[in-house]
Amino acid sequence: MASSLVSPSPTSSFISNKKDLGFSAFPSTSQIAIHKCKKQVSKKIVSVMAPQQSERKPATTGSVKTGMTMTEKILARASEKPQLSPGDNVWVNVDILMTHDVCGPGSFGIFKKEFGENAKVWNREKIVIIPDHYIFTSDERANRNVDILRDFCTEQDIKYFYDIKDLSNFKANLNYKGVCHIALAQEGHCRPGEVLLGTDSHTCTAGAFGQFATGIGNTDAGFVLGTGKLLLKVPPTLRFVMDGEMPHYLLAKDLILQIIGEISVAGATYKSMEFVGTTVESLNMEERMTLCNMVVEAGGKNGVVPADSTTFKYIEDKTSVPYEPVYSDAQASFLSEYRFDISKLEPLVAKPHSPDNRALARECKDVKIDRVYIGSCTGGKTEDFLAAAKVFLASGKKVKVPTFLVPATQQVLFCIINVKMSFSLQLELRKKEGKDKRMCLLTW
Repeated sequence: MASSLVSPSPTSSFISNKKDLGFSAFPSTSQIAIHKCKKQVSKKIVSVMAPQQSERKPATTGSVKTGMTMTEKILARASEKPQLSPGDNVWVNVDILMTHDVCGPGSFGIFKKEFGENAKVWNREKIVIIPDHYIFTSDERANRNVDILRDFCTEQDIKYFYDIKDLSNFKANLNYKGVCHIALAQEGHCRPGEVLLGTDSHTCTAGAFGQFATGIGNTDAGFVLGTGKLLLKVPPTLRFVMDGEMPHYLLAKDLILQIIGEISVAGATYKSMEFVGTTVESLNMEERMTLCNMVVEAGGKNGVVPADSTTFKYIEDKTSVPYEPVYSDAQASFLSEYRFDISKLEPLVAKPHSPDNRALARECKDVKIDRVYIGSCTGGKTEDFLAAAKVFLASGKKVKVPTFLVPATQQVLFCIINVKMSFSLQLELRKKEGKDKRMCLLTW
């Protein structure tokens, strides 16, 4: 595939310089010349590239099959079409529909209004319902939302309803899950090649498993509940190729902040964002979920990572449902392709008030911190807490500001408690040997 370097802007022209660029200082200093209409202009840019379509000779017999991207292939299969292109509108068969206590009641109301009070859902085993927003509260209206979920799931005999019982002091029943996007993965509802829709903008997290996953509204969800189908427009695909050994001090959050900083919060509006490259291949599933989780912060329709051995190993003991992964064709057409040398990336932050207000962490070293929160669907996974613990331990000091640690699910909580217990034992042994006197431990 022939290619040249190009600006992240969709209107930018090709760049003659094909030299790979690092980007540790790009947020503030780097400039290169761009040729457009024989005039030179200067723009800040990272090393990126866009594909040129290779010439294809006319077929002598039959029609020519055009290459498809991962997203196009998944939607083609789900719509029972042999071929799809960006902009096509197709009725898609849904594999999994997820809703929670915020949007569930509204979706159920629309379902009953349109299909009848006594109507049954299209498939009780393909609906996942997880209360995770209005919990641990004494607000009666919030509690009513969860009650509506319970009533609907009982009425419809929903197989996958992960109910919660508030045991006070922020404790819940042991079989309660937690934040829906992480629980979906942990409970085996994310599978390569499938279509997963959810009434939450960060449903795109599941794209880490090589599937099409996106957020929908209550009206769409009500229709899916009754039919198992939804009309979707096929999005064009932006491809992000990340290569190079990832420094130990970086996380996937740095990668996606770099990307959003380049293309802006509107740069992927109704587009698929496909992540590939040696760096992506080295990420564990939790880190891939972080990458896909934030595509919506760039306006993306969905994010997707090709399934590989890491994916298969993660889900092998979580689901017995057969699945079939798909991959982009070599001749697939991408709207733009961006290339990054991750070995040269530095830790990043998103300053107020927008995710694309990117800055190097070292540029913010004099910014006073008043409060710290580690959690949510983006930053509340086991990997995130281990990374935070390493920073705390390396400092040799106790935290000086209010710090809130909120594991995304109970499974994450159990994991970090076990890690803490194991590490505590190692620490005691090291202290007895006099090898480490400046360690401190986190408490959950």
